[in-house]
Amino acid sequence: MSLPEFSLVDKVVLVSGGARGLGLTQAEALLEARATVYALDILNEPSSEFHTVAERAQKEWNTSLQYHRVDVRDVPGLNKIVGEIAEKHGRLDGLIAAAGIQQETPALEYTAEDANRMFEVNITGVFMTAQAVAKQMVKFGKGGSIVLIASMSGTIANRGLICPAYNASKAGVIQLARNLASEWGQYNIRVNTISPGYIVTNMVEELFKKFPERREEWPKHNMLGRLSAPREYRGAAVFLISEASSFMTGSDLRIDGGHAAW
Repeated sequence: MSLPEFSLVDKVVLVSGGARGLGLTQAEALLEARATVYALDILNEPSSEFHTVAERAQKEWNTSLQYHRVDVRDVPGLNKIVGEIAEKHGRLDGLIAAAGIQQETPALEYTAEDANRMFEVNITGVFMTAQAVAKQMVKFGKGGSIVLIASMSGTIANRGLICPAYNASKAGVIQLARNLASEWGQYNIRVNTISPGYIVTNMVEELFKKFPERREEWPKHNMLGRLSAPREYRGAAVFLISEASSFMTGSDLRIDGGHAAW
């Protein structure tokens, strides 16, 4: 390999929210870098694309992608699964915490129940996932890299997108990562965030059916004049999990087409 610092050979990495969408796309990139990857998600069965990626992992990249169903709010279940994976391999090297939910509701109409659910999944769930992984990293003494998926919405208020609790939760993820980095650096555990801009996923395509004007308007809000695709975050995942980013921690990698730089 001409750039060995990007290699993930023999590394074991977890991806929460990895059954579909951005999480699965990033899991695929980790597999191509030769990591062994475990996807955690709340779905009873992963998407059809998941099985295609798992087959390629075995046949083309000589590694594996496996699935475990878990709700990130189920802390005992989460710790059990993460602990079993780490014990099986005698190590745990990385995490991409991509599990999260979205709800578009005006602030005057938000219920406490909906807000608490948003924060429970997007902040507490991410926190407990990172904690479960970090405990195993400390136990095996090999350090590791933890990547939390935040959002440009943790930095800015999106024009024309009414999601106060979601944006607050992603701001919380960015600040959470800084604090975890400050505590866990002593164990050689790095913690960073990725803040994506607007991504065209199946979920967003459905949103465009409801609000067709957004397909035309959103690209005008960034400097590249277009929306992103999940594949454009593949390199960031490999970079942050691998030794290529060995001196990077407590940082937010914002990939938003310049949206927040106007």
